[in-house]
Amino acid sequence: MKGTAVGVARRGRGARKAARMVPDVTMLPALRWRLPLCEPLDREGIERIDAASMAILEEVGVVFRDAVALEDWRRAGADVRNETVHLDRGLVRELIAGIPSAFTYHARNPANDLPFGDGYSIFAPMTGAPYLRDLSDVRRAPTLADLADFHRLCHVLPALHSTAHHIVEPMDHPISHRHLRITYSSMKHSDKTFMGMTTSPRNAEDVLDMCALLFGETYMESHPVVTGNCNGNSPLVWDGTMLGAMRAFARRNQPVLCSPFVLGGANTPASVAPTVAQLNAEALSAMAYTQVVRKGAPAIYGHYLSTVSMKSGAPMAGTPEISLMNYMVGQMARHYDVPWRSSNTLGGAKTFDAQAGYESAATMMAVLHAGCNYIWHSAGWNEAGMHCSMAKFVVDAEQCAMGYRMAEGIRWDDFDEALAAVRDVGPGGHYLGHPHTLENFQRAFFMPELFDNNSIEQWQAEGSVEITERALRRARNLLGDYEEPRLDPATDEALRDYIARREREIPTADALNQEY
Repeated sequence: MKGTAVGVARRGRGARKAARMVPDVTMLPALRWRLPLCEPLDREGIERIDAASMAILEEVGVVFRDAVALEDWRRAGADVRNETVHLDRGLVRELIAGIPSAFTYHARNPANDLPFGDGYSIFAPMTGAPYLRDLSDVRRAPTLADLADFHRLCHVLPALHSTAHHIVEPMDHPISHRHLRITYSSMKHSDKTFMGMTTSPRNAEDVLDMCALLFGETYMESHPVVTGNCNGNSPLVWDGTMLGAMRAFARRNQPVLCSPFVLGGANTPASVAPTVAQLNAEALSAMAYTQVVRKGAPAIYGHYLSTVSMKSGAPMAGTPEISLMNYMVGQMARHYDVPWRSSNTLGGAKTFDAQAGYESAATMMAVLHAGCNYIWHSAGWNEAGMHCSMAKFVVDAEQCAMGYRMAEGIRWDDFDEALAAVRDVGPGGHYLGHPHTLENFQRAFFMPELFDNNSIEQWQAEGSVEITERALRRARNLLGDYEEPRLDPATDEALRDYIARREREIPTADALNQEY
């Protein structure tokens, strides 16, 4: 880390205090959750959802708006009628049985590799925001430099295991070229795992080509290094753009999130259990298709869950029904023995206010107690995803660290030593100076850095600073101290050359307008 606390000789109490203030940016290992899971479905309920989903696949069918996918399904033995694919439950079960229940994500820094699935979880930040609230808490259009700052924050926030991809949309760059610059930013500014753009089949191929430059094509054949996301068009439609991107990832043995986009009550029935039955059918159809493309390719049971306000039609976050659906989806994923994805710290508030906090906390608690593996949108999401907040980003990341600690469960490793302290202190004493306390105080109880627990007098004396400003100061400090992880110069040059070539080949909107 840069600054006076490291790399400059200092002595005495001031030096020790400065050293303590240097944040530890070491990434947390993948979360191995040990809490009992919340499972509201009994065996009969699981079987009822499964039977309903299989009946939907067999009798209603799923539309695949893609000629290649339709031909793939015909060869696989599905009943294809125009664009609607009717899937026999036996075929579906046979196909999804080939999906790995667990694998390891490999980062360019092997120290940041992550076991995934079978009880392991990872946190990834939000993506897709067309606006941000910046370091001055001003809502505006993002730039490529803003995206780089978010990727830098991902690198130094220990609870975030991934840089995702377009946390914010870089509006200062042509749309047709953005996927290249976004991918490079993820690769350049962090050595953690990341996500790959699936905005078109060709864009997905570009991302995977860049991954091959970073990791090696042969290496990717047996090592997951990047995650794609493909959203379904609920109800019961997969379009050609998503299916083409899904094929690109599956063919190169890279994980893809198969994610129905649920707006409960609008594109699903206005009821919890039938909604889960529909999204389960949609997810199963996509996961099964990945195995038609390449048997054994990693796939992740995905969804985006929201309910719709029957007053306004607006999507809502943090509602009790979303929590119930997360619990149920977790049970269904474990029933099929596949890893699954959900969304975290979602909020509909327009600023980083109490609503944002309540909604985000409700979402995170449900996701953790549901046993989710790929915990996406874990930092920054607000205004129903319309903006990513710098302040909320760092607070959300700290909340993830708190949730991580809770989900680790009870520690017993110092039980005997702590009980010995009870005998040492005895009735009426205190533990503050006891050797066990001095040895364990930093790990015994999580101490949030961004929450203020001082007296009101001390808080006022220090300027009455509220959480948004504390968080923005924290973000500025982290960015000021950030050190870029070294990228091999030859690899960096190869990536830059690839981007330059593809940007010459891909027309921009201005070029197309000039042509016509």
